[in-house]
Amino acid sequence: MLPIHSPKPPSPTKATTTPELNSIERKNSSSSFRSQNSFVFPNSNRLWLLLVIVSLQIIILLMARGLPLSHRRTHFPSPLSYDHKPVQNPANFSTHRLKSADISISSTVSSPPDRCSSGRIFVYDLPAVFNRELLDNCADLDPWHSRCEALSNGGFGREAAGLSGVVPEGLVPAWYWTDQFAMEVIYHNRVLSHECRTTEPDSATAFYIPFYAGLAVGKYLWLGYSSKDRDRYCEMMLEWIKDQPYWNRSDGWDHFMTMGRITWDFRRSKNEDWGSSCIYMPGLRNITRLLIERNPWDYFDVGVPYPTGFHPRSDSDVVHWQNFVRNRRRKTLFCFAGAPRAAIKNDFRGLLLNHCNNASGSCKAVDCTGSRCSNGTSVILQTFLDSDFCLQPRGDSFTRRSVFDCMIAGSIPVFFWHRTAYLQYQWFLPNDPKSYSVFIHRDLVKNGTSSIKTVLQSYSKQEINQMREKVIQYIPKLVYVKPEKGLNNIKDAFDIAIDGVLKRIKEQEQPGFKWK
Repeated sequence: MLPIHSPKPPSPTKATTTPELNSIERKNSSSSFRSQNSFVFPNSNRLWLLLVIVSLQIIILLMARGLPLSHRRTHFPSPLSYDHKPVQNPANFSTHRLKSADISISSTVSSPPDRCSSGRIFVYDLPAVFNRELLDNCADLDPWHSRCEALSNGGFGREAAGLSGVVPEGLVPAWYWTDQFAMEVIYHNRVLSHECRTTEPDSATAFYIPFYAGLAVGKYLWLGYSSKDRDRYCEMMLEWIKDQPYWNRSDGWDHFMTMGRITWDFRRSKNEDWGSSCIYMPGLRNITRLLIERNPWDYFDVGVPYPTGFHPRSDSDVVHWQNFVRNRRRKTLFCFAGAPRAAIKNDFRGLLLNHCNNASGSCKAVDCTGSRCSNGTSVILQTFLDSDFCLQPRGDSFTRRSVFDCMIAGSIPVFFWHRTAYLQYQWFLPNDPKSYSVFIHRDLVKNGTSSIKTVLQSYSKQEINQMREKVIQYIPKLVYVKPEKGLNNIKDAFDIAIDGVLKRIKEQEQPGFKWK
């Protein structure tokens, strides 16, 4: 018998894995794509080429738009290229002919600078008793003589005479015999015509009070008038101003005024003392005050130049005068003009007169005892024009008008007190005192330690010329020009003062401001 064998079980079938299936499918897809691609590729070549060209054009256009206007505008005709001649009547020029370049050009033209960027000034219309009536009653402002002539011509006084041969003939009409206390009238006239004056108080940065405080108090400083007499006008003005809404809004911080005398004439602390108590009155403490002499320790006092006799009519007058004093041949090393005070013990001005007279021809002295140096004489001007240096001690107060008469003549001032100029007129004089002046301490002169002549002779001709040039450079800032609207391109003392007031009021508005 044959052995019986069980049949072998069939071999198990291997499960088909996914990768294998995917591999097959990919192969099929690939072969399918190749077969399809071989069929459509000839048409797609043209499509791809078209897409590339369009893309390049878009890129070039975007790059062109990013170029600066100055490069792009050269591809457009200029405004005059249409007819190749200027347009005679712009109203007949058709708007459709304007190109984009023309519009771009016109939009980039800069507007003229705002000359009132620091702010505008509102001038109060005070009752006439505080200004106009004082001028109308000019004959009664002084207990000894009329003030009418001194206050005529807008505060400049009468026209100067006797200057022929002293100043250039073409500049004689620019000279007046101006009183040193006429500042209030001069400033009021100029403010009324100022280009930044506004009649709308809401748009004002600063508010000007045209009160003639110096003229109002002048007659009451003498002949036994009471303290009430000296305070009356100021008290009346404060009563009026306190009723004004713009005063109450700021309590006077954005207000300013001129006071045409030295600050000490308004600082009486006791009834029996000199002057009025105007500055100490409630309400006046926050007002910026322009004075010919300030208290250096009072922030609200601002020292401005004394009015002198030179009032240029034009920019060319200023330049003409500067050239005249620059080229002037000066005959003496130094000079002094002043009157001794016999009643004052160890009077320094008397000492300077003696010092000058003993300087062996190096100094010219002008003794101003009596009326020799009063308004209406050219003797002081001629003396300053002939000297390299001019001695400037303190006057009846720490300052004196002679400082400005001296510098306008191109003479270099010699000071003996810091408060005569250095601590007074910071807005108007160079920051470096040595650049335009000489300082000799008075005590060195009194005790004989220092000789004025020796000190001044130690300066070389080059050093003298450099200091004189600095003085000449600052002459415009020391004078008050004749035109009420000012000059074209030159700022005078009034312009500097107004700019300074507007600037400080702007500064006061800043958060965290601390007045000095």
